[in-house]
Amino acid sequence: MPAYYPLIAIAAAGLALWLMFRLVQASRARTAARAGFFDALAPLFDRVHTRLDPTGFPRMTGHHGDLSFEFRALPDTLTFRKLPALWVMVTLPGPLPVGASLDIMIRPAGNEPFSGYAELPHHLPCPDFLPDGSGVRSDDGARVPPESVIAPYAGVFDDPKVKELLITPMGMRLVVMAEEADRGRYLIFRDAEMGMTPLPQSKIAPLVDLLAALRQDLIDWAAREAE
Repeated sequence: MPAYYPLIAIAAAGLALWLMFRLVQASRARTAARAGFFDALAPLFDRVHTRLDPTGFPRMTGHHGDLSFEFRALPDTLTFRKLPALWVMVTLPGPLPVGASLDIMIRPAGNEPFSGYAELPHHLPCPDFLPDGSGVRSDDGARVPPESVIAPYAGVFDDPKVKELLITPMGMRLVVMAEEADRGRYLIFRDAEMGMTPLPQSKIAPLVDLLAALRQDLIDWAAREAE
């Protein structure tokens, strides 16, 4: 055996240990970053409660007065997407005085993992105030809220990352794309790492305000209809 073989073996073992150490470090950093993904949103609320989903991302409930908002991060790494995406679902649960579900989806593909849009049976005409390519579905098109209540909030879709507005008798939800995987790293290394920095408060605060205002407008509309 050549004399330099033991040196090569030692160097290989050292490299393996270094790589293992870096992998452990990266895993710990990923775990900590994902767990703190919603941390910047806490100041928006009186109190918050957070638990972790199996993905390692948190599911947070933020209480503000009588309203409770729920936040969930959902990685979408299905291969038929151009790039993996990280979606954030902003939900305002609670009974609403509407008789049916109304789902507005921007550029629906029919395979959105965060939505039951494709399962709603009635396809409704797309109003002019929505972006081109929008889809509107319901489980009862005759009982959805009128366009006059929804139209003032259509500006939320000026942000191309806002994907869905769902209104149901049990609450409302907005879905926004928080992040896409880096194109270069994904195409070359299939690296779909996302969520390494906290979600900015500035991205979510307007959505929280919109849902609260829309909820009140729906309640006021129903009260007028009942007079």
